Amino acid sequence: MGKKQHSDTLLAIDKASVLADYRLGQASRQASLLGRKEVFMGKAKFGIFGDGKELAQLAMAKAFRNGDFRAGYYRDQTFMFAIGELTIQQYFAQLYAHTDVEAEPASAGRLMNGHFATRMLNEDGSWKNLTQHKNSSSDISPTAGQMPRLLGMAYASKLYRQNPALHQYTSFSDNGNEIAFGTIGNASTSEGMFYEAINAAGVLQVPMLMSVWDDEYGISVPKEYHTTKGNISKVLAGFQRNNKEKGLEIFTVRGWDYAALCETYQQAAELCRTQHVPVLVHVQEMTQPQGHSTSGSHERYKSKERLEWEADFDCLKKMREWILENEIATADELDEIEKQAANEAKDARSAAWNAFAQSIKAEQAEVLALLDALAAESVQSQAVGQLREALAATSNPILSDHYKAVRKALLITRQENTLSRQALQAWYELAKEKAHDRYSSHLHSESAEAALRVATVPAEYAEEAPLVDGREVMQACFDAMFARDARVFAIGEDVGKIGDVNQGFAGLQEKYNEIRITDTGIRECTIMGQGIGAALRGLRPITEIQYLDYLLYGLQILSDDLACLQYRTKGGQKAPLIVRTRGHRLEGVWHSGSPIGMILHSLRGMNILVPRNMTQAAGFYNTMLLSDEPALIIECLNGYRLKEKMPTNIGEMTVPLGVPETLREGSDITIVTYGSMCRIVMEAAATLETLGISVEVIDVQTLLPFDVNHSIVESLKKTNRVIFADEDVEGGATAYMMQQVLEIQNGYRWLDSAPVTITAKPHRPAYSSDGDYFSKPSADDVVETAYAIMHEVSPTDFPAIF
Repeated sequence: MGKKQHSDTLLAIDKASVLADYRLGQASRQASLLGRKEVFMGKAKFGIFGDGKELAQLAMAKAFRNGDFRAGYYRDQTFMFAIGELTIQQYFAQLYAHTDVEAEPASAGRLMNGHFATRMLNEDGSWKNLTQHKNSSSDISPTAGQMPRLLGMAYASKLYRQNPALHQYTSFSDNGNEIAFGTIGNASTSEGMFYEAINAAGVLQVPMLMSVWDDEYGISVPKEYHTTKGNISKVLAGFQRNNKEKGLEIFTVRGWDYAALCETYQQAAELCRTQHVPVLVHVQEMTQPQGHSTSGSHERYKSKERLEWEADFDCLKKMREWILENEIATADELDEIEKQAANEAKDARSAAWNAFAQSIKAEQAEVLALLDALAAESVQSQAVGQLREALAATSNPILSDHYKAVRKALLITRQENTLSRQALQAWYELAKEKAHDRYSSHLHSESAEAALRVATVPAEYAEEAPLVDGREVMQACFDAMFARDARVFAIGEDVGKIGDVNQGFAGLQEKYNEIRITDTGIRECTIMGQGIGAALRGLRPITEIQYLDYLLYGLQILSDDLACLQYRTKGGQKAPLIVRTRGHRLEGVWHSGSPIGMILHSLRGMNILVPRNMTQAAGFYNTMLLSDEPALIIECLNGYRLKEKMPTNIGEMTVPLGVPETLREGSDITIVTYGSMCRIVMEAAATLETLGISVEVIDVQTLLPFDVNHSIVESLKKTNRVIFADEDVEGGATAYMMQQVLEIQNGYRWLDSAPVTITAKPHRPAYSSDGDYFSKPSADDVVETAYAIMHEVSPTDFPAIF
């Protein structure tokens, strides 16, 4: 078993440092207490606080250096205060959801309180020198969701240390000496992501220092219900390293024992930093004085005896006792420190509230003046006046109160065209732009490296360009990528020694070393996490999901962490991860291959690229490596052995995002599709031509973004009929494409026939080639569907088939 620290350990800490910690711990506690009151007073929506966890976080902060990274959860406020990356005023600004990024730098009011992040990017979206800062990756609420990313940030240190070609990137790493610090509540260690990340860290031997804050409850559920033996360090004892086997180092320490906590974290960090041994610090006997959150009281489920124990073993109370016992300060001195800390928290709260309220009051004054002017001119003067008075009387107004009043006033006066109404409408138009910036910006990168800004470089071919297997095109593309950029690496199941199951990486591990093309275990969630964390640290990972079906294992972390990263930090962080997978035309219930609707709905904020062949896929990889955005690239599984010409500029060619390609000109019907369906639709189009039906075939190429120049509607203007075809279930990606073309592009205006979709059956495909034929769209299905449309147009020219 690992090491257990006790308070009788000798610790040389100077008086000033101890008292500074005590003051900060008290200030943090007061912030928690005041924050709860602010919620109950209606000045904030919800509160979740870090009270009871102060001492462990103060100790951890002492071991945290410039260049280190944190992936934690929503009770780490004291740690963020202690490393100097969060002020108490900023803490309250987040509680109030202040949308000014200067007031609330973690998320500009987009995240619930207790969700911490540092700004790793400059205003233009370029990287800061991360080695000169203490870094916190952006928190997410899903329990244990921080674990996959934490693994990746620790893995980056291993790469920076072991790959000499990366030593030049001194703004991202000091030769891999950085630790990734993680925190989690004891109940959340029951999540599968926790165990998967712990296991992977032990296999990889990366500098991951994981702290478990153990207060013995998960909301109302006590430890015996969620952890075997009621003790996570006992559960993980089998991971403990020994003289013969690598593994984790495990420390246990009590959360109220300041001296032991400080020494534990110094020892743990030294081991982790120098030897890249992953460490678990199990901090036991913690308390949670205010309960889980503002949603309820812990008195409902904790016994009287437990509550009495928590009062006696409150960490700040125990620290005070320790200070007095060791004669570091007198009771009067500590009383004065506590008074100063309380005043500091109150002053910070007031400053944060005043700044937040003033920004709203300034806008409220504008609206009130505009409503006054409107009431003076409008025939609806009384109704407008009532809106004005209701807004003026609103206690603690928020921005939406102004918007609601203005929209109602414009509705009431819709038949008027006065100067005052024009002024109010002009205010509202500008306000919508401000609202977009406050609440909807940065879903994607807004930097010079945004994916849509990457220049297009068409494929070039020699006069006698050889026809090769598609897999050879991919292998040549990856070879060129690894040669030109040392930051590129690939990980996944079977990508290393055998070069992936379809040979896209064939021979590349031997050429570029195992540190760059690396096999992993079967653990899709943390493969994604390795990529996210490494991309956050300036590397350019390609993480492989072997088959598209398996994306489900990693979907949650891609959705909750990666896809919304730029959005939830308002451009403060980025992780340009490329996720590689393959799908379409797979056979069998568990290899159905095309859950595209699920992906489109889950991964807004990522680019979803669906190339029809390997040359297009290669162009997308090159495009994304020139971009600072994440992407999912879905290669066609049945395309690796189909023949394609090899471009001479395979390492430089790029394919633009959001630009469909017309594969075949036609005049009767437009068919919109992508991926492997392109070949099926093209086969059907050839048959339809023999029947006198001219089909225009459009490959959308990318689903997110989708046809940014609205080119598909131009085809509808010519054909006046449209079919949307893919392999997803009914109402999946075809419904999405239809909405984009008919609603967003107003394509409905040009239709003379009802729009039609061709989809797979609502069940997963049965196995075998027959299962594929009867479960997914075939060329026969496309022919009959298009023919039926033309039969309705002209039954004489196109008599019914059946």
